[in-house]
Amino acid sequence: MDKKKVTVPQVCHGHSRPVVDLFYSPITPDGFFLISASKDSHPMLRNGETGDWIGTFEGHKGAVWSSCLDNNALRAASASADFSAKLWDALTGDVLHSFEHKHIVRACAFSEDTKSLLTGGFEKILRVFDMNRLDAPPTEVDKSPGSIRTLTWLHSDQTILSSCTDIGGVRLWDVRSGKIVQTLETKSPVTSAEVSQDGRYITTADGSTVKFWDANHFGLVKSYDMPCNIESASLEPKSGEKFVAGGEDMWVRVFDFYTGEEIGCNKGHHGPVHCVRFTPTGESYASGSEDGTIRIWQTTPANLEENESSSRRVKHSVDEVAKKIEGFHINKEGKTAEKQSDA
Repeated sequence: MDKKKVTVPQVCHGHSRPVVDLFYSPITPDGFFLISASKDSHPMLRNGETGDWIGTFEGHKGAVWSSCLDNNALRAASASADFSAKLWDALTGDVLHSFEHKHIVRACAFSEDTKSLLTGGFEKILRVFDMNRLDAPPTEVDKSPGSIRTLTWLHSDQTILSSCTDIGGVRLWDVRSGKIVQTLETKSPVTSAEVSQDGRYITTADGSTVKFWDANHFGLVKSYDMPCNIESASLEPKSGEKFVAGGEDMWVRVFDFYTGEEIGCNKGHHGPVHCVRFTPTGESYASGSEDGTIRIWQTTPANLEENESSSRRVKHSVDEVAKKIEGFHINKEGKTAEKQSDA
């Protein structure tokens, strides 16, 4: 990537407070989608390729710290400071269920088979909810040593990966026994943990370090010191030759996976970057910031004609599904209402 090329991002407005989490769905027959969590309490669903707004999930009464979509992008989940996690219909925006907790919920994740929803937070308890029996009590995994910051599934839902807000390391839990089977040691608390699309690597950010771990044998593969404290990192999913990282200096940097050399630096945010994530195609990546915006950056800057051509193709391919679900907005009573356009 030529350092002289300037990447002009697609800027996605809509959130009124910091964007703290981003999640891309896998590729579905209708394309792929991006859901964002924000301290404004309203998760938002967007077209993953264009960043176009599709709908807003309204119902939480506190900051939303985490949000995710299932593999088919038919259901969404969110974790909130209002002591609840919610399950949503991603097509209509309806609340399907609210899972009450006794403290702030910081993280949520659908299992690969979409049959379970995992939650965790200040209670230091990992809970697994059955998506086919929403009223059933959750399965509780052995108590976490600290307040839970991040959660994800691994090894075809046989392993849970978690990190804590107040202590370093990433813990790997065996789902069957409910016990910690391995700890990936870090000096600082891990603020971001991502399993690569091919299942080979775990990418973590702790302090000013980005690390890559073997997801099967759990050995440390790469460790790179960053120019500042980094809050999030993401590995390019197709070739795996580069990764992006963002943090307190407000810049989104691109690095060579094999050498750690900085090969790009994207400026534009007006506050610390809280989350970065590659699209499932690897053609672009998104960043969410304290400034309340999401910016979508092309992996390789293209010329204007190519951008316009790509935009037309994308718009045509997702036009039908967008028409079906564009404009849903959930009022406080939980009823679907049409979103009024902003002036």
